[in-house]
Amino acid sequence: MPLTVVMYHYVRRLAESRYPEIKGLERELFIEQLRYLKRFYTPVSGSDVIEALKGSTALPSNAVLLTFDDGYLDHFTTVFPLLLREKMSGIFFPPASCVLDGKLLDVNKIHYTLASVPDKSKLVAAIDSAVLELQTEYDLDTPVTYKARYAIASRFDTAEVIYIKRMLQVGLPLHVREMIADRLFAQFVSIDQRAFAREVYMDLDQIRCMVHSGMMVGSHGFNHVWLDQLGPQEQEKEIDGSLAFLQQVGVPTQDWIMCYPYGAWSQSLVSLLRARGCAMGFTTEVSLANLDACDPLLLPRLDTNDLPKSASATPTEWTLRQ
Repeated sequence: MPLTVVMYHYVRRLAESRYPEIKGLERELFIEQLRYLKRFYTPVSGSDVIEALKGSTALPSNAVLLTFDDGYLDHFTTVFPLLLREKMSGIFFPPASCVLDGKLLDVNKIHYTLASVPDKSKLVAAIDSAVLELQTEYDLDTPVTYKARYAIASRFDTAEVIYIKRMLQVGLPLHVREMIADRLFAQFVSIDQRAFAREVYMDLDQIRCMVHSGMMVGSHGFNHVWLDQLGPQEQEKEIDGSLAFLQQVGVPTQDWIMCYPYGAWSQSLVSLLRARGCAMGFTTEVSLANLDACDPLLLPRLDTNDLPKSASATPTEWTLRQ
């Protein structure tokens, strides 16, 4: 049973925003992509997919499911009304700490710092300088060693940008990368992280409004950390905290849905999710989801950039495969 799952993050009027370099999707292109999807696919809801996984129903052969990661305010102000207008559904994955505690995620500090500094070499130099400063205290490698390991271009980013992201996401010890990310954010973006977070993420009432209007909300962990790097007890704390958050916004915690931050998972985590009644989980693996063959807790997704952003586009290879 084939299923296309599409992953989105920022969706806004980028060109008219304070941060036009944020890696996101322009509102008008999102509208075009929704219309492309309606031409070649049948939109389904998370509930439809869960029932199909149970064997209670069958999905259409051209089913598509939309997912929105990280709980951005964009999802309420831009995505939600457009989905209602197009009579489509989505699953939204806000990290609990962003909504409940006004915490600005490290990943978003990195995004907005990158969007605020056109010359990325300045950020590379700042990171390298901090590494040299802290090298002895934290037993760090040299910048040359880190560049050999991480400065490798991806399908969406240059080697320079990937180096910045990897160093501040996984390359350095947690305390060191948090320290450097905070320094850069304060220097180039804002000194008030809490106020900035309130501009970036949805609040409880906005999420409840979407739930009451038929949208689904799932878990993206409590703190949006690399869950595969946690021990079983820490994983349990993250998941149980996120389930308590889902209850606060009116989401049943039976047959609930998981989306792994950074796409990171482990067997101990998957076992925990099964024990907690999770029905479906999404990774960042790039592929179509075959519900007859895939583990339902490890479903792959396409990125929005893998599909056309024109309503009149001819079907792409991914569309033809389905």
